[in-house]
Amino acid sequence: MILLHGVKQPRNPWSDGPEYITQCGIQPGTNFTYEVIFSDEVGTLWWHAHSDWTRNTVHGAIVIHPEEGTSYPYPTPDGEEVLVLGSWYTYDVNLVVAEDLLIGGDLPASDAYTINGEPGDFCNCSKESTYRRQVEYGKTYLLRLVNAIMNTEVFFAIAGHNVTVVGRDAAYLKPFVTSYIMMGPGQTMDILLTTDQSPGQYYIAARQLYTDKSSFTDYDKVNVTAILEYKGNYSYPTSFPYDTLPSYTDIDAGVAFRNKLRSLYNQDVPKNITTWMYITAAQNLLALNQPDGGAVSTLAASLNNVSFVNPKTDVLQAYYYNISGFFTEDFPDMPPTFYDFVADDFLVNSTESVLGTKVKVLEYGEEVEMIFQNSNILNASEDHPMHLHGYSFYVVGAGPGNFDFEEDPEKYNLVDPPYVNTATLPKVGWLSVRFRALNPGVWLWHCHLDRHLSWGMDTVIIVKDGGTPETCIRKPPPNMPICDDAPALGLSRADSSSEDLQQKYENTYT
Repeated sequence: MILLHGVKQPRNPWSDGPEYITQCGIQPGTNFTYEVIFSDEVGTLWWHAHSDWTRNTVHGAIVIHPEEGTSYPYPTPDGEEVLVLGSWYTYDVNLVVAEDLLIGGDLPASDAYTINGEPGDFCNCSKESTYRRQVEYGKTYLLRLVNAIMNTEVFFAIAGHNVTVVGRDAAYLKPFVTSYIMMGPGQTMDILLTTDQSPGQYYIAARQLYTDKSSFTDYDKVNVTAILEYKGNYSYPTSFPYDTLPSYTDIDAGVAFRNKLRSLYNQDVPKNITTWMYITAAQNLLALNQPDGGAVSTLAASLNNVSFVNPKTDVLQAYYYNISGFFTEDFPDMPPTFYDFVADDFLVNSTESVLGTKVKVLEYGEEVEMIFQNSNILNASEDHPMHLHGYSFYVVGAGPGNFDFEEDPEKYNLVDPPYVNTATLPKVGWLSVRFRALNPGVWLWHCHLDRHLSWGMDTVIIVKDGGTPETCIRKPPPNMPICDDAPALGLSRADSSSEDLQQKYENTYT
């Protein structure tokens, strides 16, 4: 299953990709053709697998150039390069994750990070193959950055050079100059680099921003390097960018960077809110019954105290064909209990979440505000990069502590908020986003830290059809994959590549 991350796919959730949400698995020996529909995206996005942790190695960049006849809102760069930040595991990570989920343990950390597939010359395995980008003096280059790392935000910098940030998540930003950038998993960034320093070789580097436990000290494995190489015969780089990069626990540096993000142009931000939601994000415990009659607590994560459970067939087909029993339309608009969400002390009964396949249904055209509140349950609050499929949204506000329902809305940016598909819910803080429900379909909302997604920090938004053919979900393609329980639905695996699949569904369920 492949997701075109950040591609809105108007009216086309059939090609969105997340397993058990918009499609079932593509079985060995079969195939599925994705139809990619772009709309207002321009800049850098990416694609990746959306089943278990396979995206660790199955991913790549998407580059969307300005529409023909238009140009960049900045001088045309002399060259461009894609830099993909990734995670490196020395073992079969899907096997380890599956085992950890069974026993309720924590999920694995990576052994290293990579830039374009290489950990860099601090790792013996890649010292000779460290990624290099050759440049000419006095030129300006567009660097397209993708954070494909599994579970951590990172700081990124180039030794001796400032960069100019011009885009995020395939939307233009007001340019600003900075010595470092910060990106969460799933996010993309377009930056301009001017090669105006003394010709030589300079390190490109990234290190993680760790917002969970301040006691974390195993830093060496999370440095990753590449090399910026001016044309000519120059010595190996000796200038390290780590003096430029903030420290591993410098949360304030991450906040300061995010606060600089502004859309290039004034935005038509929704102001007549018809649906308002207040959603807590937490790490939890779940009590699992054991075969011997006992019980064990396992780690979980939740939104509004619901740990999402994937159904046995995908939500989209169940919704489209009106098949009951696979999800319920009762995802709560508010948390079940209000308390001091960011305190070090928390209600004992707040630690356990409930399992469910609960979705939120929106009418077409609604103007939606969602306020995400980070919870410090288990003293485990950390940044959450929250990603919505099928949409970009306006980040109208974010801040520390519990959301103040009277004062914080007065501070919203309703003029030029960043327009993104993945936004950071800050540690022990809140995030407010707005969007118009103008893309009918079934769309996943989730934390882009895969350990949290595996534990259930996700939900589904269903946007109903509008009143015209142009505002309704497109008809499904003829070769939609079938899930494992297809026989129970009166279907067979053979139907997954048959052009009469839709007719069989319609004969069975309509």
